Amino acid sequence: MISVENISKSFGEVTAVDNVSLQAPDGKITALLGANGAGKTTSMRMIYALIKPEGGQVLVDGINTHEDPVAARARMGVLPDARGLYKRLTARENIVYFGRLQGMKEAKIKERCEELVDRLGMGAFIDRKTEGFSQGQRVKVAIARALIHDPQNILLDEPTNGLDVMSTRAIRRFLKEQRSLGKCILFSSHVMQEVSAVCDEITIIDGGRIVASGSEDQLRDKTGSENLEDAFVSLVGGEKVV
Repeated sequence: MISVENISKSFGEVTAVDNVSLQAPDGKITALLGANGAGKTTSMRMIYALIKPEGGQVLVDGINTHEDPVAARARMGVLPDARGLYKRLTARENIVYFGRLQGMKEAKIKERCEELVDRLGMGAFIDRKTEGFSQGQRVKVAIARALIHDPQNILLDEPTNGLDVMSTRAIRRFLKEQRSLGKCILFSSHVMQEVSAVCDEITIIDGGRIVASGSEDQLRDKTGSENLEDAFVSLVGGEKVV
């Protein structure tokens, strides 16, 4: 479980995140939904301990990420906004390398790697160098690399951004499988269709602040909207889509 309590972050005179709180429970997919520039990525970076919040705290399975970042990171698998694959390595070598960084034994790395190759459909390119990979292939490798140590908490920043339909569906299926295993999944997105397709809980952020939280049905009921897009526009203060 991930618990975010009143985190804030400014860059000079710009307040990127202002007193953000949210809960991402085990066994559910939770979305941090907002337009570009709303504060999603900065919030995610604070949650997975890449940058330190100026106030508040983040707890991952009860571990404070900035009091004990090593223990907290061991409980997380992170797909950041920058995928950052090593282009001269094969997909398999990228994944194995991160397994070794996590202190895993070679036999376990091999077993887990094969499992992820199968679940994410990477058999056709797993032993190719990642230079020249499509966006979908890069994302799959980056997800497998992040989850090689089978973490309880999965954090994904815009996981389907730029993907084609088939790759998007593969990622959706994988996330639902992980949810069925009781994992805590938190991802950021600006794509309404994506959030509507997979998420149990939605937290909407706008201008660095949380404006609403709840299920899609709760958000639609709150705004009297027929769909999530209309509810989102209403909650962030825009004109309702006709």
